[in-house]
Amino acid sequence: MNRFSINIFLRILLLTASTIAGVEVWRTLGPIPGLAIIALICLQIYGMYYYMNRINRKLTLFLESIRYEDFSIRFSADNKMGKSFQALNYQFNEVLEAFRQTRAEKEANLKYIDTIVQHISIGVLSFDAEGRIELINPAAFRLLGIYRLRNIAELRSAHPDLPELLLQVHSGNKILYRTRNEQQLSIQAATVRLQGRLVKLISLQNIHAELQQKELEAWQNLTKILRHEIMNSVTPIVSLISTMQDIIEQDIAPDSHQPEAITDLMEALETIKSRSKGIMNFVNAYRDYTTLPKPQFTDVNIKELITVVSNLLQSDLKQAGIYYQFEVDSAGAEIHADSAQLQMVLINLIRNAMDALEHTARPEIKITATMTTSNQVCISISDNGPGIDADAINKIFIPFYTTKRKGSGIGLSLSQQIIQLHGGQLKVNSTSNNGTTFNVILTTV
Repeated sequence: MNRFSINIFLRILLLTASTIAGVEVWRTLGPIPGLAIIALICLQIYGMYYYMNRINRKLTLFLESIRYEDFSIRFSADNKMGKSFQALNYQFNEVLEAFRQTRAEKEANLKYIDTIVQHISIGVLSFDAEGRIELINPAAFRLLGIYRLRNIAELRSAHPDLPELLLQVHSGNKILYRTRNEQQLSIQAATVRLQGRLVKLISLQNIHAELQQKELEAWQNLTKILRHEIMNSVTPIVSLISTMQDIIEQDIAPDSHQPEAITDLMEALETIKSRSKGIMNFVNAYRDYTTLPKPQFTDVNIKELITVVSNLLQSDLKQAGIYYQFEVDSAGAEIHADSAQLQMVLINLIRNAMDALEHTARPEIKITATMTTSNQVCISISDNGPGIDADAINKIFIPFYTTKRKGSGIGLSLSQQIIQLHGGQLKVNSTSNNGTTFNVILTTV
């Protein structure tokens, strides 16, 4: 017999003996001593009830610890009451330990997932049916150009059309959205039900670089095809004209009685030949656009890069009467790049600015290099010229397009290609009669 059973048995014996003694005392000594015995009997009954109710209290405490997720409680105080209490306490402790381990694993998994969400480059945000934000990571703040968001409606100040798009996009669908700074965002939605609530999960990915790369590949392929077809057509024409000129000079001219006609014919053939060669030279000029070599990356000091370019163009700038200055915020900043190719880009952008200032009264060109983030630098080339028309600004990076009378339309396209090969971006800001700024954004070492 375990201790619990013995304890109960002894309490029952004591209660029985107290009851018998109480009856005898009441009968022989009167009601006052009898009342004292009755009070003692009541205390014994309460003690037995409390003792018997310990299991219920233990079970209540166990269930409350589960309900409030307080798994730090240990059951061991009444282990001396017998094996049945030891076994019960052991099982309670084992169940609480299982809950404790499960919660620790769940918290570890949530922490792991949260760390991933906070560090991935894809923007992630979720909101409920009223638009209240429940989750948003730093990448989403960066892509949206904001620093705080509590409700989807707050996006209207920075992106007027975006809140309605996010609310209306269906689960599994994907849409494209162009931001004010010309970023192309791929937006994908998923809907989940959490505890009876519908929550929409949105992923944001900047695919501007990918779209630019695809556009670049398309133009390169088109240029290769055009060059191949034009050269195949024009080369035989040039050769045939040379043959015709030889025939006229050697066979027809000596025996001709119409020297003026022969002269006119030779001039016409020479004109056709000249224009045909001009077309061939024009097409060959685009060979660099389709066969640009891969960058040879080295550590390039930004200030030294701009200084070299400035020295190369100093004479031309002075001759054109253009006020020129450059400023570098962080003189020791370096980028991983091909110095020769970046010099080509900066020279091209500065020469474009010089051409734009041809009819400006007090021409100025300013170059600034500033750190936009901890690992990005922006080199800006600004002029105070007439600016670029709104119709032209979206076309200036298209191959063959030019706003200059003697331009080839390849400089900006080639510059953009070089910057893309460096993992950066080439952007332009311009308004009519208010100057133009080209921004070269690159990653520092």
